[in-house]
Amino acid sequence: MQLVIDQLTVNRGNRRVLEGFSLKVSSGEGLLLTGPNGAGKTTLLRTIAGFLRPDAGRVWLEGAEEPEDVGLHCHVIGHQNGIKPSLTVAENLTFWARYLGAGDGAAVEAALQRMNLAEIDDLPAGYLSAGQKRRLGLARLLVAQRTLWLLDEPTVSLDIASTAMLANVVAEHISGGGMAIAATHIPLGIAAMRELKLGRAP
Repeated sequence: MQLVIDQLTVNRGNRRVLEGFSLKVSSGEGLLLTGPNGAGKTTLLRTIAGFLRPDAGRVWLEGAEEPEDVGLHCHVIGHQNGIKPSLTVAENLTFWARYLGAGDGAAVEAALQRMNLAEIDDLPAGYLSAGQKRRLGLARLLVAQRTLWLLDEPTVSLDIASTAMLANVVAEHISGGGMAIAATHIPLGIAAMRELKLGRAP
């Protein structure tokens, strides 16, 4: 499977953020998006996911049953964690597992263990620290299989140990034939991820 971006142009308001942008990312490969704020990292991720409509160009997933609907095949982790404060840690992740069509069984338990959240699974999410909330949001990656991971500043609020844990999770996804594109100011130290620096903001 291969993600293909061909001659992508995206405007936000009166500003052209991306113009004639082309890129290919294959199974077993990752991409680290770097560059200053406003360079287009988030815009690119949101356009790939289908949240933004490009002004020109195409995005598709070669080898997928519905190649033009990339969103069906990807996990998107944005700046928000996507958790409900009144629900417990386990209830939040169970909701996402069901929403993503993965049920609520062993995958939830395994994800809680992997993200070091199992011991607080009955705690309302509103009581969590910023780092714990981020790890809960990231745990969605592990409860349902998706080929493409789109990660926008995934290390925000994570300490050094949690950042290393996330890097291991992403590396395992890539080594298993998945794809990952991450916009981050912090190197993840994953050999299978090449770096693409987007242009400077005006």
